[in-house]
Amino acid sequence: MKFGAHVSAAGGVWNAPINAGKLQCEVLQMFSRPPQGGEPSVLTDEIVKQFQDAMHKNNIERAYIHGVYYVNLASGQKRISNNSIRVLRDELERGSKLGCHAVMFHPGSAKDVGEEKGVKMVIDGLNRIMDSYTGSCKLLLEISAGAGMIMGDTFEEIALFLDGAERGKEIGVCFDTQHAFASGYDLRTKDDVDATFKQFDKIIGLKKLVASHCNDSKIEFNGHKDRHEHLGQGKIGLGGFKAIVAHPKLQHLDLILETPWDGPIEKDMGILKKFRGNL
Repeated sequence: MKFGAHVSAAGGVWNAPINAGKLQCEVLQMFSRPPQGGEPSVLTDEIVKQFQDAMHKNNIERAYIHGVYYVNLASGQKRISNNSIRVLRDELERGSKLGCHAVMFHPGSAKDVGEEKGVKMVIDGLNRIMDSYTGSCKLLLEISAGAGMIMGDTFEEIALFLDGAERGKEIGVCFDTQHAFASGYDLRTKDDVDATFKQFDKIIGLKKLVASHCNDSKIEFNGHKDRHEHLGQGKIGLGGFKAIVAHPKLQHLDLILETPWDGPIEKDMGILKKFRGNL
C-alpha cells in the first residue's frame, strides 16, 4: 500500500512530482489540464522527459490523473456529453504518453434525463471512450457522494456500468472514503470497514479496485454531500482509516489524500504512515 495526495501541476506537469516530493508522497494525483475548462498544454517529448525525470528524482512510483470537473456522461446536452467523452479519451492518451497509471473520473448527473437513460448514456460513453484505445493508462470509475441524480453512488450502479460496457473488464474503480460514507457505506470501525469491502467484493470485486481517495467527512453518515475533511477531524474518524490501512485484502491499493488545503496535508500523510508502521 502506497500513499499520496492530489498536488498542483501549475506551471507544467513536471511540477506535480516536485510538489508531491515536498509532501513525501509515494504516489501522486494531478490535473493534466485546467480543471474548470480550457485546452491543455501540448505534451512535447521534452515535457514528457521532464515529468518522468521529476517522478524518478522525487521517488514517486505512480501518477494518477483526475478527470476535469465538467465531465458528465449523462448530460441532457449533447455538447456536454460529447465533450466529456472527447476529454476523457484525450486524458487517457495523455496519461499513456506521460506514463501515468490511471485516469479517474465521476460519471456525472442524470438530472436532465432520468436514471434509466442516464445509465445507458454512461455505458455508451464508456464504450466510446474505450473504442480502439490501445494505451497503457487505465480508466477508473470513481464512486460518487450521491447528491441529487448523481450517477455511480452505489456499488450496484458501478457494477452495472462495468458489466454493461463492451470493455468493462479493462475498466477499474477508484473508491473514495468520504463519497462512500456519504452514500451510506459505513467506515467508522474495523467491523464497518470489513463489512463495506466485503460487500464491494461481492458486488464489484476487489480485483477491480485500483486506488482510493482517502478523506474524512465533514458531513454525517449517509448525508449525500461531497465535503472532505482532514483525517480524524470528521465523521469517519481515525479508527476507520487505521482499519483500511491494515486490511489484508486492500494492500494493493494506492491511497490518495484529497483533504482540504486549509490545513497541513503533511499531518494527514504522517497519520497514514504511522498506521502502516512507516514501512
